[in-house]
Amino acid sequence: MSQESRYVFTVRRLTQYVKALLAQDRTLREVLVRGEISDLTKHVSGHIYFTLKDAHSQLRCVCFREEAERLTFDPSNGAEVVARGAVTVYELRGQYQLVVRELEQAGVGDLYQAFERLRRKLAEEGLFEESRKRPLPAFPRKLALLTSPIGAAVHDVLSTLRKRWPMVDVVLIPTPVSGATSAPGIAKALGLLRAVEGVEVAILARGGGSMEELAGFNAEEVARAMAASPVPIVTGIGHESDFTIADFVADHRAATPTGAAAAAVPDRRELLRIVLARRRAAAQRLERLVERHQRELALLRARPVLRTPRLLFASQRQRVDEVMVAVRQQVTRHLDGIRDRVTRATERLEALNPTSVLARGYSITRLPDGTVVRNVRQLALGAAAEVILSEGSAEVEVRKLREPSNEV
Repeated sequence: MSQESRYVFTVRRLTQYVKALLAQDRTLREVLVRGEISDLTKHVSGHIYFTLKDAHSQLRCVCFREEAERLTFDPSNGAEVVARGAVTVYELRGQYQLVVRELEQAGVGDLYQAFERLRRKLAEEGLFEESRKRPLPAFPRKLALLTSPIGAAVHDVLSTLRKRWPMVDVVLIPTPVSGATSAPGIAKALGLLRAVEGVEVAILARGGGSMEELAGFNAEEVARAMAASPVPIVTGIGHESDFTIADFVADHRAATPTGAAAAAVPDRRELLRIVLARRRAAAQRLERLVERHQRELALLRARPVLRTPRLLFASQRQRVDEVMVAVRQQVTRHLDGIRDRVTRATERLEALNPTSVLARGYSITRLPDGTVVRNVRQLALGAAAEVILSEGSAEVEVRKLREPSNEV
């Protein structure tokens, strides 16, 4: 090729030429690309820059502010996504890239869309309204726990309940809590709440998980079963950022199973602190009242008109003495009343303390799974059990069973 016949591109012209070729390709105008997000940057302009990669290649991507504001999730490094957009060239760097118009999470796009459809439907029906949510009992005596008996959530909830309010009676209703197929089991467990007598509040809990793992809690049948529950329900599903349809319907939503247990029962230590604080405040008010009356009496006694003409003001001096006696009596009666109320409150708290019952010679028998034994039919010959005493516990084996006598 002669020097005169050859054409020499500038870098810019060549880049523009390649860009024009890409723009003419119909396939590249509207392409779907699946990959893992890395090197994600959210610019102050609102644009999002990131790389899509797989095991073999990488593709630079940009999602401009207008499209980024319409995203239905917050993209992050490591997320598997499907991007829809056009392939073009960024002329300044001579680098081909994907201009992203839509972005969805791979594998959960359908789940998320179904979640949004159901959320809108139930919201329109009023199932999420604050007005229909019931208050939680202040001092529950019986609580139902709906979760997997072998998951981490059951241990977290029971441990928190024992620390905060050990006098509550817990009924465990084994419930499947993982995957879309768990929805019928969750709804069935919720239906059992009507058959358990005395339950005042229920906790529906499981540990964290992916959207697929939490799919059972996004089912319509679960939402309607919760709305029909005879008792208020506290949810503790997943982690802080996890939100399910069940959370929207619940009477109270906690971020974690531990948080659900803390919301369902009071803290006995906090109650005792309040009682002691009020007792101290009452004593301080009485002391201030006595001091004020003493100052007033001291001022009366210091007046010359009351000191000098003894005979003339004898009756007034006597009246002062009577006032002092009446004040002391009134203060004494008031103080005695306060002390009686504090004593009765302390006695009631002490009566609720299960360790006091054990100290009187009683014991608690539990099966290896933690179930408290209430009748002989829960036991079998040769079965192992734990006997909890006021001081310590003992592992025992059942050697003989006696049915309760029906004689009066």
